[in-house]
Formats: sequence, C-alpha cells, structure tokens
Amino acid sequence: MSQLRIATFNLLHGQPLAPDGAPRPYPVDAGGPLAEAVAALDADVLAVQEVDRYQPRSGGTDQTAVAAKAMGASDWRFAAALHGRPAPVAGWLPEPAAPTGIQVYGPGEVGDDAPPAYGTALLTRLPVRHWRARRFAPAPFGLPLRVAGRRGLTPVPDEPRAALAAVLEGAHGPFTVVAAHLSFVPGWNMAQLAGIRRWIADLPQPYLVLGDFNLIGAVPRTVLGGATALDRTAPRARLRELRTARRARPALPEPRRRRVREPRPRLQGWYDLARTPTYPSHRPAVQFDHVLAVGVPRSAVGPAEAPRAAVSDHRPLVVQVSL
Repeated sequence: MSQLRIATFNLLHGQPLAPDGAPRPYPVDAGGPLAEAVAALDADVLAVQEVDRYQPRSGGTDQTAVAAKAMGASDWRFAAALHGRPAPVAGWLPEPAAPTGIQVYGPGEVGDDAPPAYGTALLTRLPVRHWRARRFAPAPFGLPLRVAGRRGLTPVPDEPRAALAAVLEGAHGPFTVVAAHLSFVPGWNMAQLAGIRRWIADLPQPYLVLGDFNLIGAVPRTVLGGATALDRTAPRARLRELRTARRARPALPEPRRRRVREPRPRLQGWYDLARTPTYPSHRPAVQFDHVLAVGVPRSAVGPAEAPRAAVSDHRPLVVQVSL
C-alpha cells in the first residue's frame, strides 16, 4: 500500500494574515506566501477553495498554477464558480464578456487572456483517468458573517459554488476524489453535499470528498450517508411497485408463502478521516474543512494535522492515507 498525503485548504484568495488574524498586504511577489504554504504541505492530492485567477486583489496571479508548481502536481483543474470582481459587501460584479456556465481551466490554459475568475481547484501528483466539474447556484439569501478585517457582523450574499471530481490511478487501482466548497447557508449546503454524492455515483470507489463544507461535527458524514441510503432504496422502491402491481392481479390458488421483511438501509460507511478545528486559523475553534471517505479501511488512515500557514483564515487539513 502506498502512503498518500491528502489535503484540503481554503485559501481566502491567498490573503496573508498577521499572527492575530488581521490581514496583511500582499508582497511584491503576490503568489510567494501561497507557494510557501502549499509547498510545506507536501500533498499528493490537494483540494483548494476560494481560489483567485487573475484577480487584481491578489496581484493578478493564477493561484492554481502557483500551487501546482509549488507541490509538483502533474495535473490539475480550476473550476470557475464565477467570472467577475469582488465588490465590498455587494458580493461580486459579474464580467460582462465572461463565458456562461461552468468553465474549467487546466495546465493548457496557463497565461491565457480569460477574464478574472474565482472558484475551486483540485491538484494531484497522481495520474488522472477522468475529470468532472459542476457548479451550484447560490442560495437566494445571505447571512451576517464575520469578515476578516471588519468588526462585528457583515451582511454577505451567497455566491455560486463549484466542485471538481477526479478519478485517480492509485497503486492498487482507481479511486475518486472530490474537491468542493459549499454554501454557508444552512440547509442549502446540505443539499449541495447530497447532490455531490449522487453526482459521483457512477465513478469508482473508494471515495474521498474534501473541502470547506461550512458544516460541523457529524453533519457532513450523516448527509453523505443519507444520500447513499437513498441511492440504495431506489431499486427497492421499484421492487415494491412490481409487488403492488402483482397483488392487484386476480389471485390464483397457490401455497401460502411466508412474508419476508426487507432489511432497512443503514446509514453507515462514510466517516471523517480527521477531526480537528480548522477555523479561524489564528485560534481554531470549529472544523469547517473536512476529509470524508467511504470504502477506505480505517486501518489505512494515518496521522492528521492542521498546521498554521501564513495565508488564509482557515488552516489546511492534511491526512495520510494508504491507497
């Protein structure tokens, strides 16, 4: 079994922070702190959220390309949740000439003239069999949140979200990894997570789902387990329909048969590979960032850590897994 380092990191667009969590200005080399933070993780698979591409606020850097170079990724994709520029309090100003729908960028698009974008990325040192991307619409309302550099609560509208899935070639066969950033609106983010489970149902297990879910405790694994159980009940529902139709037909004399009770689907299988606070980075109190798995033996999971980084209000989450 090969030992892999699996990581997820909400970048906060590579924003440098002081030890007390206050924002610091970007240096002349705007991508330098981000590159150092990613290189220190030494990840074989890395999911990153709140990623800028050509945004003026982060020095016009293609942050996914910077991270890929820092970790030595052989392949990667960036899924643009939106094309536009950030606007204080108002959210985002859309780019008029931006492409519509989900737009995915890879190593072949480095240095292109695409408009500024923001989204989610997945990077890997492993061979990739298949890539897949999807976009989630924002919730129709936002919430008051704490924003770095501002006092009190700031009304923040929700924004579109993006997810990426890759079928990777492991030492003992393929497995599927998902990078996701979910809404901060309660309920909306749970529906997005359940949608991800259905979205990857045709891809090979084991599954690893990584990202900032804006959910805490047992909620993420319960949502994924519930979506799995619903998938399993679909054939049973069809079976019940056939049985109902059969009972509606005229009864024929036949030996009385014993009724067999069907087993109820159990919510099991999905579990957290790491349980440790990741937010806020200067004084972690809650865990919004998760690495969830199904089909991975617990004996294959090694140490986990959430090291301090010089960028972002989230700490990266790193887990060692034998696959």
